[in-house]
Amino acid sequence: MKEGLSKLMNKIVSRDNSYNDDFPDQFNEDYVELDSSGNKLGPKSKILVRPFIVEDFVDIKPALDSLREGYTIALINIKPIKEKDMVELKRAVSKIRKTCEAIDGDVAGFGEDWLVATPSFAGIHREERFDEDFIE
Repeated sequence: MKEGLSKLMNKIVSRDNSYNDDFPDQFNEDYVELDSSGNKLGPKSKILVRPFIVEDFVDIKPALDSLREGYTIALINIKPIKEKDMVELKRAVSKIRKTCEAIDGDVAGFGEDWLVATPSFAGIHREERFDEDFIE
């Protein structure tokens, strides 16, 4: 047993690389060069925060397409459609919400006139609101 441990230790600390005989030649080099450019995903890897204005239901299509691509955080101004037609607003918000659920994204309103919608890589922070009775 002591002899087997001795052989193992010799292979580990050996300087002649005899323990590398089982590996392909490409793994026997002293180092491996890595691509450090950080551009693994290609030209679309840059994340965009992009504003959209929704005046009619059909105006949500560009925002939804951008979200589906996965590289855009959409800031959606819903004020024009809200002033025009509340039924269409509800329909548009519902479609945005369903799309975000389908892509495992997130959507939330901020202010009275804006929505933010994110793809799966991002979430939206929501603060807990405290009841005034508990604040001293």
